[in-house]
Amino acid sequence: MKAALLDGYNSPWEVREVPTPEPGQGEVLVEVAGAGACHSDLSVMEGKFPIIDEFPMILGHENAGRVAALGPGVEGLELGEPVAVFGAWGCGICSYCTSGLEHMCDESRWVGHGPPGGYAEYLLVPARRHLEPIGGLDPVEAACLTDAGLTPYRAVRRALPRLVPGSLAVAIGIGGLGHMGLQYLKVLSTARVVAVDTSSDARGLAARLGADVVLDPGEVDVVEAVRDVGNGEGADVVLDFVGNDATLAVAKQVVKRQSLIVIVGLGLGTLPYSFLDFPAEVDLYTAYWGSRDELSQVITLAREGRVTPVVERHPLDSINEVFTRLEEGKVRGRAVLIP
Repeated sequence: MKAALLDGYNSPWEVREVPTPEPGQGEVLVEVAGAGACHSDLSVMEGKFPIIDEFPMILGHENAGRVAALGPGVEGLELGEPVAVFGAWGCGICSYCTSGLEHMCDESRWVGHGPPGGYAEYLLVPARRHLEPIGGLDPVEAACLTDAGLTPYRAVRRALPRLVPGSLAVAIGIGGLGHMGLQYLKVLSTARVVAVDTSSDARGLAARLGADVVLDPGEVDVVEAVRDVGNGEGADVVLDFVGNDATLAVAKQVVKRQSLIVIVGLGLGTLPYSFLDFPAEVDLYTAYWGSRDELSQVITLAREGRVTPVVERHPLDSINEVFTRLEEGKVRGRAVLIP
């Protein structure tokens, strides 16, 4: 099969032929229809997120496609059935896995982090439980639901107690994660939503997706603008879908008392946090992917047409160009690679 391999940190992807895997006991072979190009893979590629123990490696943890072959003992799936791949492949027996939080298990087990990922024509999935039927959804769009859709969904769900009528939410970065997070804010809450992005394309997308206010940090004082919208108080919830030093600094400045900052993006920034750094009782936490149940809920929302991923479709052969555009902030929504 054709696959894009990473031969080492700070190396370009190379598309070449590798053996097609065969499913063993309990395993499922999926023909990949689409694999989302995630910013975390860019960090892996650049050595900023050094999780790969052995090269060459096939990355790609946002995947969807069709069932190509079933290993012995697999039930409940049909050949050709369209499925999304839940990517947090836990051990299945630890306290996190047995409580439904498989994404909290050992990260080295995740698809594309240890086991080969979906930047290839076929993906070997170790267990039936990692597959979620998608019905009539386009599998290219469904691919990005498994992370770009799932991670912001969990972030917004955890913030919902703060997003009451009259509240204000700020979404920073309307890219792969942020454009989905913005939709969840509008679907799941009654909060007013302020979208912040340096890209005119992203701001236009935010407006089309229903943001109540859209801000260009290069043109306006975001802190003052958010306070104006928030009647002088600032935001109840800030979701930072970028997570670098600059965006975290903005998040810190726009929150009000008893508010919440959620770091969603893997921008590898830092945020000093101490008693006197923030207004009173500001909470801070990270969003870390999501559970299988939450992925099922995300797919339900997409199937009902209540959220729609915005995707760019690119052939797998163009993977290096796609990641260059991703690094330059030129991707609209999510780029999905098609083998």
